[in-house]
Amino acid sequence: MSTLEAMTLDQVVDTARYPLLEPDGAESRAVVSRARRELATLGCTVLPDFIHPSQRDVLRRECSALAPRAHFDVETVNVYNIAVEPSLPADHPGRRAFDRGNAFVARDRIPAGSLISRLYTHEAFQRFLARCFHLPRLHELADPYSGLVLNVVEPGKEHPWHFDTNEFTVSMLTQEAQAGGVFEYCPNIRSAHDERFDDVRDVLAGRGERMIKRLPLRPGDLQLFRGRYSLHRVSPVRGETARHSAIFAYSERPGVIGSVARTRQLFGRVHPAHLAAEGRSVRGDQLLD
Repeated sequence: MSTLEAMTLDQVVDTARYPLLEPDGAESRAVVSRARRELATLGCTVLPDFIHPSQRDVLRRECSALAPRAHFDVETVNVYNIAVEPSLPADHPGRRAFDRGNAFVARDRIPAGSLISRLYTHEAFQRFLARCFHLPRLHELADPYSGLVLNVVEPGKEHPWHFDTNEFTVSMLTQEAQAGGVFEYCPNIRSAHDERFDDVRDVLAGRGERMIKRLPLRPGDLQLFRGRYSLHRVSPVRGETARHSAIFAYSERPGVIGSVARTRQLFGRVHPAHLAAEGRSVRGDQLLD
């Protein structure tokens, strides 16, 4: 049975604009076609006003109440989420370090009845996303912490340049910053077979403006993104309001669980499931991260 028992999908999503329950309709096919085209060419697509207008304030209030449950710990990172080792060449982009100041609320701290949790588990939502990514189906992560998270960037903090471990990401802005907090990305700056270190180095050094796109996002917008090959960041947040975004994590295969090291880095703790799964992950490419 759907987890949206107390609230129909029509009440949560603007289904007049995004008819998730009518996948064969002309409007639905047009939305999916545009998403596929933009993902193929730009690595990113945005579905504006995805959440029904009546629920956007609910979305903001629920996530704002969750934000204090985030694990806050500023750490030094590079774009590949690997150790900054002296063995790397002096001009290697992996030698460039940043302070990562964003924080995450883990899934086990997000109530099952919250709007983002109900949406994450809804089968029609999952089927719609799979069609947009041109995949037969998507699976919720088996990871007890990282399947669904709230990303919190407080004023004065940022989520610095990085690549994602997953090939695709689904996110939704739930509260915009008073100033700053802009999503910036470099579409397809690398491929599964070419790291293109020179281009990455240029962006990190401030010489890659030609490769950077800036994406205006509003609360309730749904963003589909191929972050494995596109360098991206959230610029420093300014003012007095934090930036909040929900991240819906899925995989093409069932049973995916994060590594112990990465889990502890993001959440400050690990679950027995992470320990049990350690060493069994399978990589789809040989990229650094």
